[in-house]
Amino acid sequence: MEDQGRIVVVTGGSKGIGRSVALKFAEEKAKIIIVHYDPDEHASREAIDLLERHECNPESHKVDVSSKQEVDDLFKDIISRHGRVDVLVNNAGIAKDGLLLRMSESDWDTVLNVNLKSVFNCTKAVLKSMIKQRKGAIVSIASVAGQIGNAGQANYAASKAGIMGFTKTIAREVASRGITVNAVAPGFINTEMTAALPDKAIESYLQQIPLGRLGSTEDVAEAVYWLCSDSAGYITGQIIHVNGGMFM
Repeated sequence: MEDQGRIVVVTGGSKGIGRSVALKFAEEKAKIIIVHYDPDEHASREAIDLLERHECNPESHKVDVSSKQEVDDLFKDIISRHGRVDVLVNNAGIAKDGLLLRMSESDWDTVLNVNLKSVFNCTKAVLKSMIKQRKGAIVSIASVAGQIGNAGQANYAASKAGIMGFTKTIAREVASRGITVNAVAPGFINTEMTAALPDKAIESYLQQIPLGRLGSTEDVAEAVYWLCSDSAGYITGQIIHVNGGMFM
């Protein structure tokens, strides 16, 4: 275990990839702070129960990460109580799929705000603290859709491509301060969202994956954790694809 006692914030941390990321960091007994915006507290309570088994004294906060004010208030509170944030994982995201000709302006704006503006909000809110300590790791969750596109996901793909460009730019801006900024782009991952798809759709996706299986949330969490470790200290501005060969 390295860097014990790190303060780790994971947005979208109540379930799916975010929960697996939080649980991975909990193995080192880091201080885990999950952020969610679920309509009820069931998933976040379940995540907290799992995290407490690692004796990491976790916290959960319901915050609209697309709201700059709510995000600023959250990080001001976290930093005032804990003194710093060592790791930020921007994982919050939603999908509102539809062909462009049928896509509403509201669906476009909502996805861009939650998926991309949230990354701007959270990264900006934490940067001053990381610059002051001259150390930190930021990892944002992109998607293979942001690299290759996906019919019916113009808003989602645009938001994830935006994360990639944002990541590379901020990495250049803060590298001299000892802060690494990277992104992980998952492919087809076995989550609650994909579990609801019909078998034919899943079979179609599997045919596009050379490794022949869906990825797991743990596969993504391992990549995120590594990027935030000392072993990846010389890696910044990179997009790490975790997709079983779906995109090479």
